[in-house]
Amino acid sequence: MNLEHIRNFSIIAHIDHGKSTLADRLLEQTHTLTSRQMQNQVLDSMDLERERGITIKSHAIRMDYKAPDNTLYELNLIDTPGHVDFSYEVSRSLTACEGALLLVDAGQGVEAQTVSNVLLAMDHDLAIIPVINKIDLPGAEVDRVVMQLHDLLGVEEEEIVKISAKMGIGIDGLLKAVIDQIPPPSGDVNAPLKALIFDSIFDQYRGAVAYVRVFQGTLKTNMPITFMSSSIKYDAEEIGTLKLGRIKQKEIHAGQVGYLIASIKDLEEARVGDTVTSTLTPATEPLSGYQEVKPMVFAGLYPISADDFEDLRAALEKLRLNDASLRYVPESSTALGFGFRCGFLGLLHMEIVQERLAREFDMEIITTVPNAEYEVTLTNGDVINVQNPAEMPSPANIQQIAEPMLDAQVLVPSEYVGNVMRIAQERRGRYRTTEYIDPTRALLRYDMPLSEIVLDFYDRLKSVSRGYASFDYEYKAHQAGDLVKLDLLINGEPVDALSAIVHRDKSYEWGRALCQKLKELIPRQMFEVIIQAAIGAKIISRETVRPFRKNVTAKCYGGDISRKRKLLERQKEGKKRMKQVGSVEIPQEAFLAVLSMET
Repeated sequence: MNLEHIRNFSIIAHIDHGKSTLADRLLEQTHTLTSRQMQNQVLDSMDLERERGITIKSHAIRMDYKAPDNTLYELNLIDTPGHVDFSYEVSRSLTACEGALLLVDAGQGVEAQTVSNVLLAMDHDLAIIPVINKIDLPGAEVDRVVMQLHDLLGVEEEEIVKISAKMGIGIDGLLKAVIDQIPPPSGDVNAPLKALIFDSIFDQYRGAVAYVRVFQGTLKTNMPITFMSSSIKYDAEEIGTLKLGRIKQKEIHAGQVGYLIASIKDLEEARVGDTVTSTLTPATEPLSGYQEVKPMVFAGLYPISADDFEDLRAALEKLRLNDASLRYVPESSTALGFGFRCGFLGLLHMEIVQERLAREFDMEIITTVPNAEYEVTLTNGDVINVQNPAEMPSPANIQQIAEPMLDAQVLVPSEYVGNVMRIAQERRGRYRTTEYIDPTRALLRYDMPLSEIVLDFYDRLKSVSRGYASFDYEYKAHQAGDLVKLDLLINGEPVDALSAIVHRDKSYEWGRALCQKLKELIPRQMFEVIIQAAIGAKIISRETVRPFRKNVTAKCYGGDISRKRKLLERQKEGKKRMKQVGSVEIPQEAFLAVLSMET
């Protein structure tokens, strides 16, 4: 097809602004799918995506659209996830496009992630078409949203497309804007092959299937190819374009989007962001922007029963085939036995993985407290990365601990600015700027430690703003801080699964709250249970679970008091021996309680 008749675009939006519904209407309007094939959120292939109303994996689909002047256009829609955790996938998808539809809810208006997505699209020099969705709703405030988009992008009202994706209003006008405003792709079909892998999935019969956008050259069936980041060579067994399924083609050329199958056994070898080139006439330079996906949040996953360890390993292996951003390594804990240390893109990603393990593999697991990755500089000058508090070296060997800092932005109605600033200050946020998107909404920018938001920051933010605040962040750098390892001791024995790395100023409150919580949850024993929080050798908090007491004097009816004393002394000696050999069973709720703890 002529390059002038190809358009590659993406839809970017804050979560729940109607992105998947718009994709459904575009597929209907272009007659890509028949009425029998249509269903709600047709591009969201997982049940979990449909239930939660979010997109977790990016998807691509080709639409053939006949314009009113009878010109046939090839429209490649690369759908993107909406949540901040998956911003790397959004970035890769935008790299494969020339334009983006910026979708904004007419009721909710511009959100923090909308601003972030606009900046991301601008970084990639994309043509941005502003679109206001849900104009049919009774609560729609179209004029207010028009003003917000004017302030954000500098566009006039006539440049903004107004639609209702659910009712199909304005879709023809949107398709016309895509043709008119998004530039066609450029690229020489005769130049050395350069194709970007923007996504990959695993097919158990065919191996890894890479989704590619060809920037220059032509990708042909049976062509010898090389992945430039790893120099691994394969033959392109099958290539083609993507509709609801895979449609085999003999070749795809510069400007087109399609898939590549080459009997790749490991998804690691078809890394998202890598460049595919011809082995015979290779390109000299890969496409720019390739980087490894970096996990931001780490947590331990342990099976409830020790016998399920191998089943959990097999489940994680299968899950990783379709989620290349999941990282895991085996680890052991004295409290929980054998399990895995897993790296996630964020808290939502962690939640999705846990839910998929429960649904798809019927795995019951315990999750330890999520934490960030710290850079620890030792007194001898060595720098090590610590993902698990149990691996933290002795305080005597530590020169400094650096924690990951985030460039955070909160979009909030003006009346809740004070509440949000108070929370940000409590979470060690360093204030930078305040910008007013419009007279009623402010955009607050903070430098915030990742460790302060991984637990309940988002919930607290929604609570103090009555659900109106929206939050977005990106990793900035590691920064040294006054951090300490807080250990939890049960009868003098450390419980490594409940250790945490916290700021020294918050260590006392955290330790006291944790001890009080565990005192409620650990059942009473026949002996005294002592719960302590400690920093190094210094105990900073203590709680005691009182023992059950058998009434050993019940058989004494009268007589000398010395007889009763002898029985009580013998009971005390027995309890002391029991305490030396007795072990305390910590209930599963104790590990979950830490996640909901308020300090």
